[in-house]
Amino acid sequence: MWQESYDGKPSVYLVPTPIGNLGDMTFRAIEVLKMVDAIFSEDTRVTLQLLNHFEIKNKLIHLDDHNEENVKDQVLGYLKEDKNVAIVTDRGTPIISDPGYKTVKFLKELGYNVIALPGACAFVPALVASSISSEHFTFYGFLSSKEQKMREELTNLKDSEYTLVFYEAPHRIVRTLETMLEIFGDRYISISREISKLHESVFVGKISEALSSSEMMKGEFVIVVSAKEEEYDEDMSIIDSVNLYIRSGLSSMDAIKRVAKERKISKNTVYMEFHGGDK
Repeated sequence: MWQESYDGKPSVYLVPTPIGNLGDMTFRAIEVLKMVDAIFSEDTRVTLQLLNHFEIKNKLIHLDDHNEENVKDQVLGYLKEDKNVAIVTDRGTPIISDPGYKTVKFLKELGYNVIALPGACAFVPALVASSISSEHFTFYGFLSSKEQKMREELTNLKDSEYTLVFYEAPHRIVRTLETMLEIFGDRYISISREISKLHESVFVGKISEALSSSEMMKGEFVIVVSAKEEEYDEDMSIIDSVNLYIRSGLSSMDAIKRVAKERKISKNTVYMEFHGGDK
């Protein structure tokens, strides 16, 4: 059933907040947080700092994975009184690997408006800056913290034809990469850390190369993993070889560089052959 989002009925607004740089807060997000009657927040201490920065005075109520089952009724209470509310997470877009799903499902089933604002989301800049194909991808979020479960998850994803995107915490990053290397093999990956912050950095290379980096110990991470590679055949044409690496997750330029290196010919020769063959 279709439902108009802006029909004047009380609504729940899902409001993205900056993942690092406060300049990424949208004008609309500020307006909504000022307009609503209450803000439900994963961590009220973090959100209070954000509200103080933008001079937003509003009631903050704690909502996380542990209390959501009870607090969703409190959200409903505001809507029944014709009041609007907002849901925010610590950083980024609510519900993307964060609490809020149970509340949204509950309220949608009761016919209330749920309006999601566009805004900051860590995996999007990490994916588009990765130089790995984003034509088709699977966002997985956090792997299980339990070793056996994580191994099962990665095994199930091993043969995916799509680029894979994961979130990871600093204390788990090395173990996760070691397990990926064991199960996926030594694939091309991108790792972004501290996105939009002062010390933002991006690694692109093989999993084994990432594990040798001393920078892997700090920050919040987004891991982008190239799809399973097809078997390379030395008798392939240059065009087919470049396309094979593009399908495996490399950008066209990185694929061209790789073919040139493997065949010990100039990048320009591969470039001209590849683009000439498209005409």
